[in-house]
Amino acid sequence: MARRLLLVDDEPYVGLVLQPRLEAVGFDVILARTLADARAALSDSLPDALLLDLHLPDGSGVDLLRELRRQAAGAALPVVVLTAEGEDRVLAELRRLGAAVLTKPFSPSKLTAQLAEMLGDSDAAETAP
Repeated sequence: MARRLLLVDDEPYVGLVLQPRLEAVGFDVILARTLADARAALSDSLPDALLLDLHLPDGSGVDLLRELRRQAAGAALPVVVLTAEGEDRVLAELRRLGAAVLTKPFSPSKLTAQLAEMLGDSDAAETAP
């Protein structure tokens, strides 16, 4: 059974590049381009993992991450933040909230390895494209 992954990024290119790679290693990818879309997707049911951009057209991914961490169900959700943000204060806050951080540009194979590690799936990390 495929693991569900919510990818929240306003750049269509990110979805076009990552979705086939993530599907190739067993993820069912749900795309959201805004915080509103992400909140709607999360209200249906929590995915197995979340990929989150920080700068979205209707707000900050940090706000969504804080909301998730306040909920019992979202407290342990594996989250990887994809960002061009380099400010130490922001990066420290993300790590305090339990998110892994990959700075753009990043290698898709590094992303799949990070997800595999967070989900305890070493086989996926070894077969990542």
